[in-house]
Amino acid sequence: MKNKIKVLLVGNPNVGKSALFNALTGKYAAVSNYPGTTVEYTEGEISYKDFTIEIIDTPGMYSMLPISEEEKVARDLILSGNPDWIVNVVDAKNLERMLPLTFQLIDTGIPLILVLNMIDEAKRMGIEIDSDKLSEILGIPVIKTVSIKKEGIKEILNVITGESKFYKQNTIKYDSEIEHEIEELSSLINGDYRISKRLISIMLLQKDAEFLKLFSSEEKNNIVHFADISRRKLEEIFRVSLDYMFALKRQLIAQEVTQKVLKKISIYDTQNMGLPYFAFTIHKIWGYPILFLVLYFGLYKFVGEFGAGTLVDFIETTIFEEKLLPKLIILIENSIKSENVKELLIRDYGIITLGIKYAIAIILPIVTTFFLFFSILEDSGYLPRLAFLLDRVFKKIGLTGKAVIPLVLGFGCDTMATMVTRTLNTKKERIIATILLSLAVPCSAQLGVMLAVLSTSSVLLSIWILVLIIIFFIVGYFSKYFIKGEKTIFFVEIPPIRIPKLSNIVIKTYTRLIWYFKEVIPLFIYASIFIWIGRITGIFDFLLKIIAYPLQFIGLPNDAAKIFLFGFFRRDYGAAGLYDLHKQGVFNNNQLLILAVMLTLFLPCIAQFIMTIKERGIKMGLSIAAFVLIFSVLVGYLLHLILNVILGISL
Repeated sequence: MKNKIKVLLVGNPNVGKSALFNALTGKYAAVSNYPGTTVEYTEGEISYKDFTIEIIDTPGMYSMLPISEEEKVARDLILSGNPDWIVNVVDAKNLERMLPLTFQLIDTGIPLILVLNMIDEAKRMGIEIDSDKLSEILGIPVIKTVSIKKEGIKEILNVITGESKFYKQNTIKYDSEIEHEIEELSSLINGDYRISKRLISIMLLQKDAEFLKLFSSEEKNNIVHFADISRRKLEEIFRVSLDYMFALKRQLIAQEVTQKVLKKISIYDTQNMGLPYFAFTIHKIWGYPILFLVLYFGLYKFVGEFGAGTLVDFIETTIFEEKLLPKLIILIENSIKSENVKELLIRDYGIITLGIKYAIAIILPIVTTFFLFFSILEDSGYLPRLAFLLDRVFKKIGLTGKAVIPLVLGFGCDTMATMVTRTLNTKKERIIATILLSLAVPCSAQLGVMLAVLSTSSVLLSIWILVLIIIFFIVGYFSKYFIKGEKTIFFVEIPPIRIPKLSNIVIKTYTRLIWYFKEVIPLFIYASIFIWIGRITGIFDFLLKIIAYPLQFIGLPNDAAKIFLFGFFRRDYGAAGLYDLHKQGVFNNNQLLILAVMLTLFLPCIAQFIMTIKERGIKMGLSIAAFVLIFSVLVGYLLHLILNVILGISL
C-alpha cells in the first residue's frame, strides 16, 4: 500500500499555479466546489515512487486575512484541509510583492516549499535570484521552475517525498511589544492544532472570527477577552490598526530579503520579453481598439461564425440530421410501441431529438470554441487586461472587471455563463450578473435568429440593439443600489503577454468540457422531459391561453403566445417561431420590434432557469424569473404605447 501525501498549491492569482498543477498531475484532474460555496478548486492525483500524492490547486489569495470568497476558500483549505505540504507558488519577477504571503504561510507551521515560478521570464528581464540564500533566510526549500516546460517538477516531488535535507522554518519577528502579546496569547491556547498557535494568536489579534471555531465555548470567551485587551493595548502604543502594523512589517522584511537575494538586475531583454511593446494593450485610449479587435476576431469570427455557424451546421445537419437521427428514429419506431414513449424520445421535443441534439450539436461546438478562445486569452496574459479595461464601466452597474468573463460567455451560452458567475467575488455581484444574463444578454442561438429576423430593416435592428443596451445599464445601475451586499473589490495582476502553449490550452479546454458534460447536458434532458409532460397533459394548451391574454393589451395577435412558451424551453425555437410567423406576414414592423425586444428580455430558457436555481437558490432563482417576466411585459407595453399610441408611427 502506498503512502499518501496531500499537497496544496497556494499563491497569488496569475502566478502559474494551474500551469504547475498541470505539470505535476498531467491529465487527471477533478473540479470541485468547496462545501457551502460556489468557488471551485481543482484536485489531481499522481503516483511517485512509493507515494500517492493528492494535489489541490487552490483559488488565488493575497493574504491569510481574506477579503473575497475565493481567498476564504483557499484559507479554509489550509486551515481544515490537513495538508502535509504547502507549495507556495510565486511569480519570480515579483518576489518582493509575493513574500508577505510566504511569511504568513511559514507561520502556519505546515511544511512549506517556495516555488519561484516563471524563472525564465525573470531571467529575460535581467532578474537573478539566489535561491540557496533565500532558502537559508526563510528556512524552507526554494525551487526554481518553468511550469509550462516542466522544469523543476522532479525537484518539487523529491522534496515532498522526503528526499531533501531537514529545514527549520524561520518565522519573521514583529516589534517586541507585538511579540510579547503573541506569546502571552499563545500560552492561553490549549490543545494540539494543525496550525501553529503563533498564527492563531496573530489572526485573533486581527479579529479573525474564523479561528475562534477552533476552541470550545469556555476557552473561546477567555481567549477573545484577552485578544481584545491585547489589541487595544497595542493600538494605543502604535496609534494605528494592528492589521496595518502586521502588513507593514511583512512588507519591510520582504524588501530586505529581496535586496539580499537578488544577484543582478539589468535591462529588460526586450527582444524576447516584449513587455514594452504590449503596454498599449491597457492604454486608456489605444487599449479599447485592441479590445474591440480581440472580441471581434475571437468572439464574433471564431466563436460566432466558426463555432456557432460552421461547426454547428456540420454537426447538426451532416452528423445528426442526415446520419444519426434517421437511424435512431427508425430503430425506436420499430422497437417501441408506446406513442407516449416515442413522444418522450424522438418527437419534436424529445430527449434525443431536442435535449441531446441541442446540447451536443448546437451548444457544444459553441462552448468548445469559446473555451479555446478563453484559454488563449488566459495563457496569453490578455484576460486580466480585458478585465482592467472594462472595470471602470462595470463599476457603474455594481460589478467589477472580472464580470466580463460570464457576460461575454453569455453571448455563447447563457446557461454556462450563469454557472461561471460563481467565480465573481461577492454574492451581490453574482446576483447582478445573473439578472443581466437572464434579461439582456441573448445567447448565440437566439442572437443568430434575431439578427436574421431584423436584418431586413436597419431601423428595427438599430432600435433593438439600442433598447437592449439601455436596459442592460439601467437594470445594472439600479441593481447596484437595490441589491444589498458587500462593496465590490477588484484586484488584478497584469502579467506579461506570452505566447500560449498548445498543450496547456488543450488540457484547460478538455477539463472545462468535462465540466460542461457533467453540469449542463443533464439540464437539456430535463427540459425535454418537462416539455413532454406539458404536451401529454394538456398543460401547454392551458398556458397558451394564459399567455395570449396580456399580449392582447400590447397589440399582439394570439399566435405570438406560442413563441414565448416554446422560447422558454429553447430560446432559438422561440426566435425561429417569430421568424416563421413574420415571413407569413402575421406581424407588422411595429409588432415585430416589440416581439423581438420582449422575446430577448423574456424568461431565460429552462436550462438557464434550472442553472439559476442551482447557483442562486430556489428563492432567488424564482425571484429573478418573476422580475424578468414582469419587466419584459412592461417594456413591451411601453414600446406599444410609444410607437402606436403616443407617436402613432409605423416603422
